[in-house]
Amino acid sequence: MGERIGVYPGTFDPITLGHTDIIRRGSKLVDRLIIGVTTNPSKNPMFTPEERMAMVEREIASMELDNVEVIGFNALLMKFAEKMGATVIIRGLRAVADFEYEYQMAGMNQQLNAGIETVFLMADVSLQPIASKLVKEIALFGGDITPFVSTDVLDEVMARVDERGRMGDY
Repeated sequence: MGERIGVYPGTFDPITLGHTDIIRRGSKLVDRLIIGVTTNPSKNPMFTPEERMAMVEREIASMELDNVEVIGFNALLMKFAEKMGATVIIRGLRAVADFEYEYQMAGMNQQLNAGIETVFLMADVSLQPIASKLVKEIALFGGDITPFVSTDVLDEVMARVDERGRMGDY
């Protein structure tokens, strides 16, 4: 049997402590874990794909995981996974609301390629509320995102917020 390759896809805009928790845990399940940073213009990204890839690469370097790499993609997830030789898709679940969407996606992906399994990892209880979308919203409205991201990501998000300007004045 060959090398077990997993793909953990996402926009990582920005990468959060929830993401890094799933990366750390997912890296133990496979020989090689590919973090697939995807473009998703519908999510109104704060960072470019290149900025997000650099951010993810830096976070992984600080975690000292030698079986994890970052690759950008702009394609159907299953096509990307096939190209990478993956047999596993790793997804994080935060709440019941995530489950319904992820369950549907896993079913569709299985129809596209039954040879690639989807594995769900439950987010650590302390990290369950963290979502990139909410992190960006909190930052844009002047809230403290320190509990949700690393120090480096915090600096990058706040620099971007300063560039764009804060929202709201109650």
